[in-house]
Amino acid sequence: MSPGRSSGQYSDQNWLRSFMFTLFGTSVLVVSYFPLFYTHLGFTSPQIGILYSIGPLISILSNLFWSMVSDRLGTIKKIMAILLAGQLVTALILARATDFGVVMLILSLFYFFYYPLFPLADTMAIKIAQRHGRNFITIRVFGSLGYSFFALTIGYVLRALGPSSSIAVCIVIVIIALLITVGLKDVRRTGENMQHAAVPAAEPARAGGLKQILLQKEVLWFFGSVFVLAIGYRMNEAFLTLSLKAMNAGDEIIGWSLLASALSEIPVFFALSKYGDRFKELPLLAFASLMFAARFLFMALANEPVVVVAIQAMHSVSFGIYYVTAVRYITRIIPDHLRATGMAIFTVVWSSAAGLLSGTFGGLIYEDAGRTVFYVVAMSFSLLAFAGFFAKHLADTGFGFGRYWRRKDY
Repeated sequence: MSPGRSSGQYSDQNWLRSFMFTLFGTSVLVVSYFPLFYTHLGFTSPQIGILYSIGPLISILSNLFWSMVSDRLGTIKKIMAILLAGQLVTALILARATDFGVVMLILSLFYFFYYPLFPLADTMAIKIAQRHGRNFITIRVFGSLGYSFFALTIGYVLRALGPSSSIAVCIVIVIIALLITVGLKDVRRTGENMQHAAVPAAEPARAGGLKQILLQKEVLWFFGSVFVLAIGYRMNEAFLTLSLKAMNAGDEIIGWSLLASALSEIPVFFALSKYGDRFKELPLLAFASLMFAARFLFMALANEPVVVVAIQAMHSVSFGIYYVTAVRYITRIIPDHLRATGMAIFTVVWSSAAGLLSGTFGGLIYEDAGRTVFYVVAMSFSLLAFAGFFAKHLADTGFGFGRYWRRKDY
């Protein structure tokens, strides 16, 4: 460090890293441990599927609303503090709710404050990284590390306290995150910055821009394949913990399974950010879809919790490859001036629409046909996505196998 630089020059990065680390603890709870809390309340698999589906539905509206508020007020820090305060209040109320209808109502309010936090935090990370001439990954990776840490520790905590304490643990994490916001340095949120976000918010789209994007056959084919792949992925996300519980796995085993997936994606993210552009996107997306299919096939055959933990490490070659490549592909097929709108559509397709369908649809399959058939269906969606991506690649190369590598001098 040069004499002219103070030791506190990068404190805004460190505060944000701490915030990202803590924030992803709530993601662990909402995605993986809330379903166990619903089971503790006596809800059925279809009911749990409905509760899971509420989140993606609410996120379409909440991302748009809080995105507009953030742009209007020119602040991210204050909006994130408001969102965390809203989470805290709704979580306190949720902790005392037991009736399904009441839980569904309160959970809808909780999701309204929960989902927009992640794209806002990513936007702040991008802006602060640019401010210091750093790579966005150097900040965002702390979210993955936080997810890994909380995935493991929460499992042991709930093993000792019981699944009824899930909401209480969530309240503690939200309070810590809220306190950390005091040290954050605010940045202005703009649509220009959002085009680089890893998890972009649903930006308000101009009707002309939206039409211009959706009239492209290449874009429609891509989003169609993404939607099909996302259904299987979201089915697994919603019912992984219930599947482990059906194998008599303890909460700590669930934590290890989440840890395996979270840690496995980190080296893939770094590797693809450095070497991924040597390969064409569609073959990589097709390969990732095949890895999803293999992952779900293994889940259908698995009968031991420790096997599931090992299968979760395939998150690296499935989601890790898919996500980085999909974002890169969008930046190539959608013009710069429509990039934010295109990324918003991608978010809705991958997270919101697919999550809404997979929760209700998957819950019925899991209840009526069992875990094995459930994962075979998820595998079938992944194979269909593989066919979509690979068929488009063959069409682009004249229905010959062509090259999978880009022509580039290194």
